[in-house]
Amino acid sequence: MTEHGSNPDEPIRVPGTDRLFRRGLILVPLLTNLAMVMMAISSINVALPSIELDVGASESDLQWLLSGYALAFGIVLVACGRIGDVFGRSTSFVVGVGLYTLGSLGCAFAHEPVLLNAMRLVQGIGAGVSSPQVNGMILQYFSGRRRARAFALFGLVVSASVAIAPSLTGLLIDWLGAGAGWRASFLWNVPIGLLTIAFAFRWLPFGAERTRREARRRGEPVRTYIDLDPVGMVGLSLVVLCIMLPFMIKQAAGFLLLPVGAGLLVAWVFWERSYREAGREPMVDLNLFGYRSFTNGILVSGTQFLGGTSVFAVLALFLQSGLGAPALLVGLIGLPNALASAYSSVWAGERVLDRGRRNIVVAFVVYIFGMVAAIVMAPFLDDVGSQIHYGWLAVPLVLTGWGIGVINSSNQTLSQQHIPPAVGGTAGAVKQVSERIGTAIGNAMITAVLFSLASTSWVVGFTAAYGVIVLILLIALGFAIMDLRMLGDGGSRPVPSV
Repeated sequence: MTEHGSNPDEPIRVPGTDRLFRRGLILVPLLTNLAMVMMAISSINVALPSIELDVGASESDLQWLLSGYALAFGIVLVACGRIGDVFGRSTSFVVGVGLYTLGSLGCAFAHEPVLLNAMRLVQGIGAGVSSPQVNGMILQYFSGRRRARAFALFGLVVSASVAIAPSLTGLLIDWLGAGAGWRASFLWNVPIGLLTIAFAFRWLPFGAERTRREARRRGEPVRTYIDLDPVGMVGLSLVVLCIMLPFMIKQAAGFLLLPVGAGLLVAWVFWERSYREAGREPMVDLNLFGYRSFTNGILVSGTQFLGGTSVFAVLALFLQSGLGAPALLVGLIGLPNALASAYSSVWAGERVLDRGRRNIVVAFVVYIFGMVAAIVMAPFLDDVGSQIHYGWLAVPLVLTGWGIGVINSSNQTLSQQHIPPAVGGTAGAVKQVSERIGTAIGNAMITAVLFSLASTSWVVGFTAAYGVIVLILLIALGFAIMDLRMLGDGGSRPVPSV
């Protein structure tokens, strides 16, 4: 890939083909896929009561529907990021979208909990294959402010998709009925997935793939041995499994996996270092963590996802199961949040290189204030004759949406700011795996707090669950302040190594 000058609309040339590629069109399949895999995180929230009744799902089944997707997603992320970096990101992207689409189709037609959860895992694997390629291709084909704008759109899609998905699911359930509605919330991914694949073949540069094909055609030597570090791949996947699984099965014996995971992590780090010292190519070059912007970004986003991705799950369960609110209205309550996220993502993207870290700190304060306001409102929503209609919860959620949009957009740009494009898929996957671990642990932990206290009072359960989220966000705010003090705003200071 070559870039000339600073014209944002200048076409891209890719080795092995005379075709010209447009950056704007490259983003279409990438961001469409990102929207699908992010919507799968929260669209399930509003559908949980309907699924429970329609297929006879237990509380454990519902927990797996929330967390199993993140588990599968997280297990394959880094390995697939590495595969995309080596073999070609566009091909890996198409394979991942295909798997995700197949899993969505299976979920839509599942009639018992085991099959539904199995197809949900296929969805997660497909998401884990395709997602790191999005980050890798943005790093590969965009630079400077163009990259900041691309990652602003990345943050917009993440924030808005997670927030708007419950509204769409609620609309489908209200329109089609509980049984057909939740199935339609999975089925909509099928035509979108097929279109994404078509767009990918039309608009993505299959760079590495074309280079190898052209070399063979010209009779030039092609590298036949590619070091994927299979031991490193399996080792890290087992680490992720051992860390995430105990919080899903929630049995005392399961937590024995945590020290096993810690031991495996130490062994994996030792292996990766030794592998590199032997002149081989490790799955993850641990020198990535020498970039403070990358390491700090992981601390901020991983902690934020630990709490933040449970906001709408808790809200949906509280309003639907606790207060008897219809799914459509519950979904619509999150719509202003999505609009605020969309606006603030773009707003932050235009300013990230100048005052990005300061904006993140301010955004966390606004985010936390919105959560506290929702907690204060909760006691007044308990009765039919309550003083405040539950729809007013949309107001504090606007504040959380604005904060989420700024944080996601700015953090994504700043954390990847100094990463070499050649390892962009792997670096993005490492960051995402921390977020997937946070999502799985957070969903399991925070919904457990809600369920454990809901038998006493849904208001008490809601207040406690949101209180835990606030505490986690305060820790994330602390990391954001540390990042600001260490590196300053945007790219104004040199980035020290660890």
